Amino acid sequence: MELTTVWFILIAVLWIGYFFLEGFDFGVGILTKVLARNETERRVLINTIGPVWDGNEVWLLTAGGATFAAFPEWYATLFSGFYLPLLLILVALILRGVAFEYRAKRNDDAWKRNWEQAIFWGSLVPAFLWGVAFANIVRGVKIDSQKEYVGNLFDLLNPYALLGGLVTLVLFTFHGAVFVGLKTVGDIRVRANALAFKLGLATAVLALVFLVWTQADTGNGKSLAAMIVAVAALVAALGANRVGREGWAFVLSGVTIVAAVAMLFLTLFPNVMPSSIDSAYNLTTTNAASSPYTLKIMTCVAVIMTPVVLCYQGWTYWVFRKRIGTKNIPTTVPHGAG
Repeated sequence: MELTTVWFILIAVLWIGYFFLEGFDFGVGILTKVLARNETERRVLINTIGPVWDGNEVWLLTAGGATFAAFPEWYATLFSGFYLPLLLILVALILRGVAFEYRAKRNDDAWKRNWEQAIFWGSLVPAFLWGVAFANIVRGVKIDSQKEYVGNLFDLLNPYALLGGLVTLVLFTFHGAVFVGLKTVGDIRVRANALAFKLGLATAVLALVFLVWTQADTGNGKSLAAMIVAVAALVAALGANRVGREGWAFVLSGVTIVAAVAMLFLTLFPNVMPSSIDSAYNLTTTNAASSPYTLKIMTCVAVIMTPVVLCYQGWTYWVFRKRIGTKNIPTTVPHGAG
């Protein structure tokens, strides 16, 4: 297998890992304004992801860095053409991260409400825009013979891309609700499971339309198999949620995300960014790649460091695996506590 193909697969795996892990982070952030009924319940939700959210974002940084190093033409065209959406995502993620750290720095209701708004919007905006961005990548955008994006913002806001944004928004919120049901006890757990079922039904409708549309436009045999796995996993997640098997529901909602994102990458290959102007202008794993020497060095580093990162992150989840509830939230908040 050529190293260009290996790195396309590795970048796909990084994005899959990011959406699996950060997906429930986004969902929980959105649910702070939807599920939580009071200050204590908002703190419960925030504390479910408090120890892990920043580690989950490492997958995004690694995916971006790997794209820059392995496929510089892809990186350059993507970030220049999608400048405004990616800037909005970056600003939202920064504000969200600051909000997690600063929300409890002052014992003032207005101060906390403002940071809670940042957590909500800092979760909702990326959850929607990532879907818009990836839908446009799969559909193809206006790339000319110089490998430059020549469209505008409104070209990115087409019906297919907007549907993709709705799918990721609802899917991540569903994933987050399932995670809350898995990580909490008491009344908030019951309500999270009930809300997860409703969100799962909405996800099923939107995702089925989007995936079938994708398969009809750009799909192949491998992407069809991934689509079937995604749909089956989503149905199974709803069933597990309905019978109270929260662990299985979370695993299966994660499999839904994994299979759906894998389907998008399978429809792309061997392209990394198709041109809607002329297929001759497509960016591919060949014409967008770095030199073979660069890819060899990157492969050696990845082989050494990837197991270390995975072990550390797995250990973090194991340490913070217990459920929490309102009884675990102290009535007085120490300085700097969540």
